[in-house]
Amino acid sequence: MGCTHDCSSCASDCKTGSSNESMKTQLNKQSKVRKVIAVVSGKGGVGKSTVTAMLAASMNREGFSTAILDADITGPSIPKMFGLTEKALGDEDGILPALTEMGIKVMSVNLLLENDTDPVVWRGPVISGTVNQFWSDVVWGDVDYMFIDMPPGTGDVALTVFQSLPIDGIVVVTSPQQLVSMIVEKAINMAELMNIPIIGVIENMSVFRCPECGREYPIFGESHLEDVANRLGIKVLAKLPIDSEFAKLADEGKTELFVCPEIDDAVSKIK
Repeated sequence: MGCTHDCSSCASDCKTGSSNESMKTQLNKQSKVRKVIAVVSGKGGVGKSTVTAMLAASMNREGFSTAILDADITGPSIPKMFGLTEKALGDEDGILPALTEMGIKVMSVNLLLENDTDPVVWRGPVISGTVNQFWSDVVWGDVDYMFIDMPPGTGDVALTVFQSLPIDGIVVVTSPQQLVSMIVEKAINMAELMNIPIIGVIENMSVFRCPECGREYPIFGESHLEDVANRLGIKVLAKLPIDSEFAKLADEGKTELFVCPEIDDAVSKIK
């Protein structure tokens, strides 16, 4: 009832909707992507892009061909974190992704804009179309693991990615506050509604670890992650401390140089 026949903006489970494989956007013919993992959160400010970057870097160190599709069109931060300043180029086969120092393939709207600070003032359908083009028009080549840095929330882009791309699972990013946990539950419920597997949850900014004495301080309050995970039946992949060294390296575009044991452990659970 009331169907507009625009499946990209609809979460209904119907015969012509998300269950139909014909809705999937075709991958670029010169590309092969084996696993696609979306990194999501129910709200902004929990470090979703940080987790995406660290997961990709860790997976790359494991010897896998790794890529990042930056689906946060209006707030892209991935290129800055990897020190990518050159604009994306193309050939007769499509757009060529940028390469980080250690070989991670990246596509982000900031690689297409004339200036990094130019605002992206686009309506939802245009943003969703851009995400689809990042999948179909970019020559990704041979990729073992692609991480999709999702925008916050459960809006148009999330629907587009879940319905149009072959998502193998999602990693949910949260922080210790109870309010954030409530909003994260919305993201999990959306994934279940769209029949997307939930790989697990990562709590960012879990504690501040003093670099001098090693003592840990729960700046954002005590974690309730285990309680939430048990109630929802999902796996805890990692609890990440606040680390000033990562912030320094990310600002310098040297994210790949940061090694986080907790993230490496999470990657071992994802593989």
